[in-house]
Amino acid sequence: MQGSTIKLTGRRLIFDPGTKEIGPDLWTLYREMLRSRLFEEAVAALWQEGLISGEMHLGVGEEAVAAGVVAHLRDGDAMALDHRGTPPLLMRGVDPVLLLREFLGRRDGLCGGLGGHMHLFSPRHLSASSGIVGASGPAAAGFGLACRLLRPGSVSVAFFGEGAMNQGMLMESLNLAVVWNLPVVFVCKDNNWAITTPSSTVTGGSLIDRARSFGLPAAEADGGDAEAVWVEARAAVERGRKGGGPAFLLAKCAHPEGHFLGDRLLRVARRPVKEMPGMAGPLLKCLFKGEGASFAERTAGLKDLARLIARAAKEHHLGRDDPLERARQKLTGEPDRLRGLEDEIEYEIGSVVEAASRGPA
Repeated sequence: MQGSTIKLTGRRLIFDPGTKEIGPDLWTLYREMLRSRLFEEAVAALWQEGLISGEMHLGVGEEAVAAGVVAHLRDGDAMALDHRGTPPLLMRGVDPVLLLREFLGRRDGLCGGLGGHMHLFSPRHLSASSGIVGASGPAAAGFGLACRLLRPGSVSVAFFGEGAMNQGMLMESLNLAVVWNLPVVFVCKDNNWAITTPSSTVTGGSLIDRARSFGLPAAEADGGDAEAVWVEARAAVERGRKGGGPAFLLAKCAHPEGHFLGDRLLRVARRPVKEMPGMAGPLLKCLFKGEGASFAERTAGLKDLARLIARAAKEHHLGRDDPLERARQKLTGEPDRLRGLEDEIEYEIGSVVEAASRGPA
């Protein structure tokens, strides 16, 4: 969008004098998305080296959703996050060195090394995450009540996956937010998978219609397009700030690493010769057993497994839908500026890794 750049609540925006409309500054959005991507790639490398223990759930593929929403937040606003809270926290201004030290289990991490990557808290940023599916709903409702009573004009945001839409506490949170007219923006990141189960096999109806059934204004945005998310998020956030109550935003996205790093379905899809025997072996052994299910039923189990693996390989893939690449292609008209920005962010993340590795464990 052409026009003059203005400052608003600490975020760079574009104002078009012709239409008198405010739009997103894609350079700012791309910067935040790139910082998140490179940071999480560094985290993945450390995890692969065995320096970060336990499961690791990355927000890779969700960067456009996080950037488009967080761009509208300001001091006094709150965030309730799920187990992929790293991108929103980075974009909100949480120190990446403290985050990385937390993942490494360091006592000087964001939460003293006790929270890991799924249970992160930053009182200064009014942000909290939880590994419990759907927990961001009640947390956001609580944040929203505090916003309404203590900080009028502020809002809270809940980030969660589509699988959480089948959790009772999230449904109760949607209902409560409507009844109490809370300034909460519910952001559903839909990647079509509930952990390792296709969402279509466990979720009935439309999520948009489900949200609207509570009386929530609901919108859908392309989760791979940061500008599209920005536009829909702006309407939802402004509604909350003006006392209009909660809103629901559905954004489709993809997780190229599956539910977590080392996702079994993707390991089999990427290295079938090495991984398939361990998964299919028990099914093959039972094919010729005399008792139990018929041969046809047992064969169907193998076919279902093969279809699931093929589907995972197809849907856990960014390709041309990579939100970073889609944003980057729009900025190639200024190659020197683009190269400079990317070099700057790459240097920053390298410095973060170096700084996080120093000092006592």
